[in-house]
Amino acid sequence: MKTIRVRITAEELEAKRISEILERAFEDDGNPVTIYEATPDGRLWAAEILLFDMEPEEAAATVRDRVGADAFAAPLEAEELPDINWVEKSLEGLKPVKAGRFVVHGSHDRDKVPGGAIGIEIEAALAFGTGHHGTTAGCLEEIDRLLSMRAYDSILDLGTGTGVLAIAAALQSRQLVLATDIDPVATNTALENARLNGAGHLVRGFTANGIEDRRFRLFGPFDLVIANILARPLMKMAKSIGERMTPTATLVLSGLRVEDGPRILFAYGCQGFILDRRGEKDGWLTLTLVRGRKQA
Repeated sequence: MKTIRVRITAEELEAKRISEILERAFEDDGNPVTIYEATPDGRLWAAEILLFDMEPEEAAATVRDRVGADAFAAPLEAEELPDINWVEKSLEGLKPVKAGRFVVHGSHDRDKVPGGAIGIEIEAALAFGTGHHGTTAGCLEEIDRLLSMRAYDSILDLGTGTGVLAIAAALQSRQLVLATDIDPVATNTALENARLNGAGHLVRGFTANGIEDRRFRLFGPFDLVIANILARPLMKMAKSIGERMTPTATLVLSGLRVEDGPRILFAYGCQGFILDRRGEKDGWLTLTLVRGRKQA
């Protein structure tokens, strides 16, 4: 699979603005966007996005078409990258992450999990979720908090990625957790990670587009749903997610920019949910909503 890097270089404020435009424009596709200092003196910054299965000229044209002229006083260049697992490359050297009682780590850091913590081993894989992103860490902290307060009858990790959230919920609750994703690679990765973490018997999963698949009925209705996705699909699925949940359910939503909060709260407020807790990490938002009661 060809990987094309499209890079736009500008001064810091402009590059950060362009990075935000790229994230919004490619939100539904999930293309990785990064922002970093491009010169030692910090005068110039680069906003980059990776696109796949395209030629460089096509990738550059796609970026220009998605974001329009608004971003392009700055120069743009596109190049094909060597055939490297860039997800694995980007995770090299990452340190263990502590979130609540969970410690997410690679195999080389097994000995760094302190006593009393719940270690979750996640290696580089073609799926999102290693604990290093603010959304994943925020969800892990909420899983720890919620499952420390009460038991839930039916738990769903929607958009599971690497399965780290499903594994965390399963290891802490010692009960069955359903993990689903639109991407079959992610689904398979999540189930394999569950097996490697001793939770294979507790995590079930299948590939599904959204939450309307009939197989959800075999596991629901759910009284705890964790959905670390993105704002736009969460908005679209508000009604269908609500219909799959019990009248007194808890919902943890992330993958959200801080500015997404009001429209997410409105969409889920229409389904009877109210805000119970709000967390923010590195500009990313995690919302815990409840229906039919106020959380203890």
